[in-house]
Amino acid sequence: MEKSTDRILTTHVGSLPRPRDLLDLMKAKLSGAAYDEAAYDRRVKSAVAECVRKQVETGIDCVSDGEQSKPGFFSYVRERLEGFEQRPHQKRQLFAAEVAAFPEYYKKYFREAMMGGAIAPIVPLVCTGPVNYCGEQALERDIENLRAAARDARAGGAFMPAVAPSGVGTNEYYRSEQEFFHTVGRALRTEYRMIVDAGLLLQVDDPFLCDIFGDSALGAAQQRARAEVYVEAVNEALRGIPPEKVRYHTCYGINEGPRIHEAALSDVVGYMLKVNAGAYSFEAANPRHEHEYHLWESVKLPEGKIIIPGVITHASNIVEHPALIAERLARFARLVGRENVVAGADCGFSSQATYQTEVHPTVVWAKFEAMREGARLATKELWS
Repeated sequence: MEKSTDRILTTHVGSLPRPRDLLDLMKAKLSGAAYDEAAYDRRVKSAVAECVRKQVETGIDCVSDGEQSKPGFFSYVRERLEGFEQRPHQKRQLFAAEVAAFPEYYKKYFREAMMGGAIAPIVPLVCTGPVNYCGEQALERDIENLRAAARDARAGGAFMPAVAPSGVGTNEYYRSEQEFFHTVGRALRTEYRMIVDAGLLLQVDDPFLCDIFGDSALGAAQQRARAEVYVEAVNEALRGIPPEKVRYHTCYGINEGPRIHEAALSDVVGYMLKVNAGAYSFEAANPRHEHEYHLWESVKLPEGKIIIPGVITHASNIVEHPALIAERLARFARLVGRENVVAGADCGFSSQATYQTEVHPTVVWAKFEAMREGARLATKELWS
């Protein structure tokens, strides 16, 4: 991602709410019901064009396709990778320590919030055979839709999110976890390479790195060992790709809950910075983590790298005041250099295709407008 020498640029994490009629078509497709494939493809394309135009209008410099074609940020790999089977009866535990601490809250939350409105349940994927990439056609469609939309909207830049190897599924085929994740990394390199070769920025989405350090079932040694494997697998996938074409995102996922069992950024940051990326995106507007900007007083950002701290959050419908956004940006800029900071969001605003996003679609755009104004105020202060 290119540095700016005259102002604070703006971006976000990638996923945005999908239009209701597109969700209806996507739900029909995923459930095996009859649907018009040509009409579906047309609606995906127009939804990408609409959301890119809206991003530009509300002040986003580096836009995404909003993940309009994807049923979920990691479940989309069902159509991209061979070697996996779905296990619909196998439950995927989210925020285990949080749920154990606040069971009544999370019972209600999972029933009524985003997951309750998802167009399809999240079905765990299990590797039962050789992993190979087979998603070229679907990816080419996504790339062309984003390139056309960004060109028509005159966007300053465009990025496409893709899942990290750690988010693909679990292993029942390879001899070790290390072999499994490295093999998945080599397969995903096809997707990563195609995105970069198309002239787009690649964003690797890896909330699972943070998950490791919030998992009380793992001891400290196991946490460190698994984090090393995750980073090695990402770097395997990125081999041969210029770091300046890559953004790496890690976070704590979609969760409007108490969030008292999340990992500290200090646990994660050393591993994050080992990823061969040019920019690093992480949560910083979340009130459980906002104080962690102090970490950059002791952690040195490597030469030539950029940070994309979240200055607006995906876990509240409050629209952040531009003055607070400017203050957040200035804190980071004073510690790592104004040219090394880009304004971003904590996480995506619709990581799963759902009728009930945590933040209402109209509020998302208001948050982007506030971020644009906050970046303007920060620029005025930092370049005065």
